[in-house]
Amino acid sequence: MARVVMQAVVSVDGYIAYADDSVGPLFDWYGNGDVTVHANANWSFTVSRASADYLKPFWDAIKVTVIGRQLFDTTDGWSGIPAAGEELVVVTHRPLPADWLARFPDAPFHTADSVEAGIALAKKIAGDGLVCVTAGDVGGQAFSAGLVDEVAMDVAPVVMGEGKRFFGHHAGTVLLGDPDLVVQGDRVLHVHYTVNRV
Repeated sequence: MARVVMQAVVSVDGYIAYADDSVGPLFDWYGNGDVTVHANANWSFTVSRASADYLKPFWDAIKVTVIGRQLFDTTDGWSGIPAAGEELVVVTHRPLPADWLARFPDAPFHTADSVEAGIALAKKIAGDGLVCVTAGDVGGQAFSAGLVDEVAMDVAPVVMGEGKRFFGHHAGTVLLGDPDLVVQGDRVLHVHYTVNRV
């Protein structure tokens, strides 16, 4: 059965982007090392050895990524290639743009009209693999609904002061287990938690 991990690069004060979707220095660590890691066929990054050793097995395990419509629109759907995993589910109440579908007719993208339906579809596609739901509003909704098994944060040493929160608009208390993995990279701290189920 697929596991669901909520993941993003995050500032020390809990933000994944500014209000205008720009990320400022959050992603600087993706280019500050000497080890090349391939996220997919189109994107590679040079990171520290510690980050590469963490990222490669994590990215390799992802079968399906779940994102919201805002991220899809901001990235232009990554030109039809999922940023991580083999397939992608977009949670949206609107059809994907016709011109985008015409440009990328073979893109392995699916849509769902709710977070619950999106996670269910992603788990079905992923089989025993890993489903990665992006942090922010969609991830926060999945987290609030009890659909997230793990939380992975790439904590950049920056205080942003405002912006889009890692857990979106989630309110309430949820206990995570102690960090079961902590990796210090260069200008990033990779932290992994398991969500406690009560």
